[in-house]
Amino acid sequence: MALFGSTPAASTTSTTGDITKDVEIPQNMSPKDSVSDIMFSPTADFLAVASWDGNVFIYEINPNSGVSPKWAIKIGHPVLSVAWSTDGTRIACGDTESRFTIVDLRNEASSGEITPKPPFPHKGHDAAVKAVRWFNMNGTEYLATGSWDKTVKFWDLSKQDPLVGTLDCGERVYTMDAHKSNNKHLMVIGTAERHIHMVDLNNPSKIYKTITSPLKWQTRVLSCFADASGFAVGSIEGRCAIQYVDDKDTSLNFSFKCHRQQDSTQRDIAKVYSVNAISFHPQHGTFSTAGSDGTFHFWDKDAKHRLKGYPEVGGSITATDFSRNGDIFAYAISYDWSKGYSANTPQYPIKIKLHPVQGDECKPRPGSKKR
Repeated sequence: MALFGSTPAASTTSTTGDITKDVEIPQNMSPKDSVSDIMFSPTADFLAVASWDGNVFIYEINPNSGVSPKWAIKIGHPVLSVAWSTDGTRIACGDTESRFTIVDLRNEASSGEITPKPPFPHKGHDAAVKAVRWFNMNGTEYLATGSWDKTVKFWDLSKQDPLVGTLDCGERVYTMDAHKSNNKHLMVIGTAERHIHMVDLNNPSKIYKTITSPLKWQTRVLSCFADASGFAVGSIEGRCAIQYVDDKDTSLNFSFKCHRQQDSTQRDIAKVYSVNAISFHPQHGTFSTAGSDGTFHFWDKDAKHRLKGYPEVGGSITATDFSRNGDIFAYAISYDWSKGYSANTPQYPIKIKLHPVQGDECKPRPGSKKR
């Protein structure tokens, strides 16, 4: 039986999406604590999942035969971030013990448990490694690691002394993303105190531009546009902002409210939820937001229009990603720490679900102009 069965194409008129055909990865394959990050491979149908339980899980997703566990990487401490190399051969992850770990999957068995081999895990920072991203420049693959020690470091792992650069970010790194499109190679770094640094990875030794977030509350997530001309930023206050890099495009910047619920008893009061994840569709340039309210939405930034909104999934959504072709949208349901330690009860759901992207769900609004 096909993974998603005979799912009909999404309606072209309804703005309410359908999650009844979404596929859940079996519980016996899932993490045992909150999911911090997920990412699809850029070259294969593999999904990597980082968890506070100290592991990185990698699943193989076959639309015809279903989901199967591929590898489980034993880190031993809560994992905060995970990323695939640009050629899909290596996995990087950062943990709470100031370390990052690299696993070259070409050197591993076809499936099973993996215990990283020296020199990994590598203590590359003085505080937790919150974000990791790979990028390729002139045929060389580099790893960027962002930490609560207020730095982003660049690593060339082919060298005996792999550290090749350090950026002083001034504050703790909360989120980071990088994307290449044609001659543009953008990295954005979001820190405490709402600072956002932009780095041209053609010249990664310095910060290209720094701004204060257009959102008034703490930055939760950043994600680069598919064409690397800008980025989206989400805050803890249920807002998202669209921000272009070049000064000539500042008139296109805007922000909007999302992940809010009207109070059923008081019309002038709304419940506000954190925007935990933003992902851009690799082909259409549209994007998703997901939050602590347990919903996700698809948006067209150029038309300033919501394409689809989806019902609550039963818990906070902590991480999302589109597959390499954009035909699967993965989302993780788990506790996001928004209500403190006491709210993380054993009964809180921990699930990873796969949503088939069908019909016009993620296609730009007819007549909208790409900018």
